[in-house]
Amino acid sequence: MTATSGKSDRSRRKTWGQEHVANLYSLFVLSMIMNDGRDESDILRLALTSVAAVGPCRAEGGFLTVDELLVPTPAGWPHATSEIDDHLQHLRGREGPIPVPGREWGWAFALHTRGGGIGYLVVSAPSRPTGDEFFLIHVLAQQTAAALANATARRRERDHARELRRLNADRAAVNVRLANTISELEYQRSVHEVLSQAAAGGGSVAGIATAVYRLTGYPVAIEDRFGNLRAWAGPDCPDPYPKPDAAQHEELLQEAARRPLPVRVGERLIALAQHRGEVLGAMVLIDAAGSAGRQEEFTLDHACTALALELAHLRNIAEVELRLRRELVDDLITGTDDESAYARAAAVGHDLHGPHYLVAVQWVGRAADDAFVQAVGRAAAGLRMRSLLAGRSGMAVLVSEGRPRPEALHQAMVRELGSPSGSIGVGGRCDVPGEIPRSFEEALRALEVRQRSRSPNGTTAFDELGLYRILGPGGDYREVDQFVREWLGPLLDYDAAHHSDLAQTLSQYFECGGNYDGTAAALGIHRSTLRYRLQRIRDVSGSDITDVDSRLNLHVATRVWKVLGGSP
Repeated sequence: MTATSGKSDRSRRKTWGQEHVANLYSLFVLSMIMNDGRDESDILRLALTSVAAVGPCRAEGGFLTVDELLVPTPAGWPHATSEIDDHLQHLRGREGPIPVPGREWGWAFALHTRGGGIGYLVVSAPSRPTGDEFFLIHVLAQQTAAALANATARRRERDHARELRRLNADRAAVNVRLANTISELEYQRSVHEVLSQAAAGGGSVAGIATAVYRLTGYPVAIEDRFGNLRAWAGPDCPDPYPKPDAAQHEELLQEAARRPLPVRVGERLIALAQHRGEVLGAMVLIDAAGSAGRQEEFTLDHACTALALELAHLRNIAEVELRLRRELVDDLITGTDDESAYARAAAVGHDLHGPHYLVAVQWVGRAADDAFVQAVGRAAAGLRMRSLLAGRSGMAVLVSEGRPRPEALHQAMVRELGSPSGSIGVGGRCDVPGEIPRSFEEALRALEVRQRSRSPNGTTAFDELGLYRILGPGGDYREVDQFVREWLGPLLDYDAAHHSDLAQTLSQYFECGGNYDGTAAALGIHRSTLRYRLQRIRDVSGSDITDVDSRLNLHVATRVWKVLGGSP
């Protein structure tokens, strides 16, 4: 009996030992599975599903502490109720018994790590478990806590690695931006240096264009306010340079003025040179490929600032020089001493020594404003006339070095203004400045005669007036007209009625000194035809051309008639 009982105890102890070792081994394997890289939710799910394998217990739920709140994990576990959550709050991180409806025994195993409590593993049983069973569940809870700690550490490491990657990417991006910024600053510094050197070297318009070409590598054109080329730098300069349509060009300038950045029109990148809100010109980058970017726009912007200052400076100089020239011309016309005149003329770049002629220019419907005076200046410059120019009393006045070409000047003005309706008077020669007032009066006389003639559009020189020079400007022409009508009226009326040339024949006869052969040759007629015409002149006019007084009066009348353009 005793021997049999001893054998039975040893057998039970052996069986218990084998089961205990098997359970511990299962927990060991479970621990390895929990630590194979799973996240917290998977670890708790694995722990909950393993509770029944280590004892007669049921897993009621797992809870993780998130932001100091207990969150059921995994979500949706069927036995995790709000009542359990409420009881867990009273435990304040400690483990202990917990009531579970319908179960005799319930326990909340605290999941602890070195950092403190991280949650609970809640189990229940229909009766209180044995010490061995409680031990195994407690070991399961400890393994779960350790696995959760490892998972948390891995997650933090991953988060840390992710953050490091993000920081590295951010740093790389910052380095790229910094490198780009440094590159831009270096480029901008080079732009400032090159433009500063151009300004220090005289700052000419052509110099600025060359500087921009060096900086960008693109051909550069600088245009004036009207689209005319002022400077070109780079290859392939168009010849001739295209002239834009005036209306379209004005619209382009207005559009460009409204935009803060250069405007692209086809292959041209255009930026305006503005000074105090006024457009003085434009800088054009020729970019057929459309590859110009921010650096080129920056260069254009800063170059246009330098260009605007240069153009404003040039205009100020031109305005000062123009004002000095006007004042000089006014003083020369009214009279000044020769030495002062020579010095002042030299100061504005004109040599008053040598013969000069005064030229007075008026155009119908055009006031003698700056635009008109500038048009006269351009016309004179186109003829290579060296002159001083000013506006005075409704006209433009030129003090021309050397005798001007009157008809060429009129044609040049027609091209400038687009209208032939203008008159030009040229005074006599003056060899010293003191004679300029006299030449000016003569120019006014010639201008007035031209304007009163039948052909007011054109040029008349004072030395071509002949007897008409006896009247000064503003003289009474009615007596002269009456004189011409008195002596030539019948002939002029006859010519108008019969389409003949008796008045012209008489004028040529007097110019040839009464010589028959010379007159016939000049008129291209036979002597007999001339003899017939002279007889008709005697008959129509009632005057005897052989009489000395009649001959003189008729000669004077024909001279005046010719000066007036063929008719009084």
